[in-house]
Amino acid sequence: MSGEPARRLVADLRVPGRVEAAFTAAPGEVLAVIGPNGAGKSTLLHALAGLVDVEGTALLAGTDLLGLPVRERRVGLVFQGQLLFPHLSALDNVAFGLRSRGTPRAAAESVARAWLDRFGVGDLAARRPRELSGGQAQRVAIARALATDPDVLLLDEPFTGLDVSVQMALRIELGRHLRDFAGIALLVTHDAIDALTLADRVLVLDGGRVAQSGAPAEVAAEPRTPHVARLVGLNLVDDGDQLIAFTPDAVVVSLAEPEGSSRLRWRGQVATVAPHGDAVRLLVHATPDLLADVTPAAATELGLAPGREVWLSAKATAVSRYAAR
Repeated sequence: MSGEPARRLVADLRVPGRVEAAFTAAPGEVLAVIGPNGAGKSTLLHALAGLVDVEGTALLAGTDLLGLPVRERRVGLVFQGQLLFPHLSALDNVAFGLRSRGTPRAAAESVARAWLDRFGVGDLAARRPRELSGGQAQRVAIARALATDPDVLLLDEPFTGLDVSVQMALRIELGRHLRDFAGIALLVTHDAIDALTLADRVLVLDGGRVAQSGAPAEVAAEPRTPHVARLVGLNLVDDGDQLIAFTPDAVVVSLAEPEGSSRLRWRGQVATVAPHGDAVRLLVHATPDLLADVTPAAATELGLAPGREVWLSAKATAVSRYAAR
């Protein structure tokens, strides 16, 4: 597998009733896969790894990964929740993939120790998974996936279940290793931070289909699904052949219908009221559901509470319009 064009992944996958996705990924690229629960994100990764029955093709260097036995796919997989072998030490967990391919023990352990050191857990090599914290165990799991020098690295929500501070530290570490990774990485995530800081491109799944793809900044600026809009903190309104996106702080909340032809307006019932930085954020059940940020003083003056009927409006100059596809 030599030369960048030859190592490009060209996939057209179908897991009947669950996901149907066509996409490409280049060597050295991190592709973030995002979408709501049940969109088919994990199923897509599991299809590439050979863990579910799948139709279609996934061509890498002219070879269809889907036609290869799982052990020959050169795919590394990191699940959410670590899933280390409980009876093996951290060192043996990381060396496992190499040993299963016939690498002599001493050589496999040398590679495993190097990867544990790179992730800052080399001193924990002799510990079993039950003796590791969540963050330590996930570092071992990622080291195990990278130790086999995979062509494709599949990361299925690797930060889920970890403390926020541990997530931040591990995100930085993983980002550093991904920058040096010559293969292709697919990262399933539900966090906009991951997509914006780790990914070169974003693939949006919705209802098992590809709804959008592009650079993270492009997807964040012009979201095409409500899930992505919420992920990046925007309101999204479908206006036929156009989509309208705007920030919650561009929304004016009033009890009476707003005046002025230059304003877009919606009426709805307040669903939730919660602090959001220096503001108070409202979720209003309008058509569609919308977010609005108001000052604490305005929230008190208007008596904003769940169940309150309100009007929402935004100036036409405060919204972004782009073609619906």
